[in-house]
Amino acid sequence: MTFRHPYILTLIPVILLLAAAARSMGSRRLAALKLPASLPIRETGRTLLFRYLPFWGRVIVLLLLALALARPQKVERSELPPAEGVDIMLCLDTSYSMAAEDFTPYNRLDAAKAAAADFIHRRANDRIGMLIFGGVAVLSCPLTLDYQSLLELLNSASINMTRADGTAIGDALITAVNHLKNSKAKSKLIILLTDGRSNVGTITDPVMAAKTALAYGIKIYAIGTATKGPARIPTGNPIQPYAAINDDLDEATLMEVAATTGGEFYRAGNFLELRKIYEKIDALEKTRFEVKTLVDYTDLYLLFLIPALVLASLIFILEKTYLRTIP
Repeated sequence: MTFRHPYILTLIPVILLLAAAARSMGSRRLAALKLPASLPIRETGRTLLFRYLPFWGRVIVLLLLALALARPQKVERSELPPAEGVDIMLCLDTSYSMAAEDFTPYNRLDAAKAAAADFIHRRANDRIGMLIFGGVAVLSCPLTLDYQSLLELLNSASINMTRADGTAIGDALITAVNHLKNSKAKSKLIILLTDGRSNVGTITDPVMAAKTALAYGIKIYAIGTATKGPARIPTGNPIQPYAAINDDLDEATLMEVAATTGGEFYRAGNFLELRKIYEKIDALEKTRFEVKTLVDYTDLYLLFLIPALVLASLIFILEKTYLRTIP
């Protein structure tokens, strides 16, 4: 509890001092009956009430009024998220080649999910969305501040979940742009993660999609997840459980895509490198803002004013009835 006008509280010691002085000096004389000294006087409850209530009751009323006039308040403070931050769309390749097991102890997709989850945990007050793509691009989660739901959707991503073969990088970028273009955020990002090259889709040239992103002020960070050279991939065939796939990462196009928008291209050959890439992007795109605090004041003067009025009314009624004196 705090007081809006704390200086009024200085009346409290003044009231107490004046009350003590008035009582000791006998400034308030109560009417009394003169009885013979030889008769024993036994104080009744009415006598005690008559002696103390009118005077000290008024003192208490004045103290309560002083507290009410000081305007007591309950103060509640809460932090407001920034009005502007960073809007981020994660584009995650889930094509069949992402099952390659060259990111020990993960395959490419699981490594990408783990690194992206670390990235999400490090963000605050930024809206993040996610889309997955293979032969087609599918929005998995719109821009949101509900990181827990986003992480659950990220964790559920699986190989070839779009049910379409190929790698539609251009379509993925355009779909991400469509979800970011009307954003009012100070900064808009696409983090594209893939291990291949664009070979299907409506937008076959990812650079064209990057130019569209540039027109809307969207920056693209492209991450290539593949070791150089062949990698093994599970086949599901017990006779031949693994097959070799060649390195098909289109570095030149991904570099051009990122450079077109002022972003960066990174290549990760293992999980540690991938995690460091996300850490670097996180550091480059940090939102700097001042924390704003919302202060809510609730007046509590009625907690003192109402008892003061009730007590004053009680004293008035008792003095006119039960404690009434006869002149």
